[in-house]
Amino acid sequence: MSNWTIAELEEFERRVSTKLTTLDERIEEYRELTRPIPPENAIGRVSRMDAINNRSVNEAALRTAEKQKTELLRALDRLRDDKFGLCHACGERIPIGRILLVPAATRCVKCAN
Repeated sequence: MSNWTIAELEEFERRVSTKLTTLDERIEEYRELTRPIPPENAIGRVSRMDAINNRSVNEAALRTAEKQKTELLRALDRLRDDKFGLCHACGERIPIGRILLVPAATRCVKCAN
């Protein structure tokens, strides 16, 4: 399996699982923060505008967190692939440090630039 040691694969899986747990918590928080503000809430015009702006920021953060989760789940799927950890561009092994820092990485640093 692309010259990865069992310890490296287990460390990768552990880190991804930890990140997924954190992302799930953040996604839940963002979903709560992006709920519509009922018009009957008497918060004032300026406060309502602030709330709408904050909601937009939280919606963007929610989309980013959901994208990261999708990428991490794909990375876990690739873990079972014989080509896991190999650069999709040049075919060389992606250093374990890069994979652990950026689990969704499919290219080595040289090819990613």
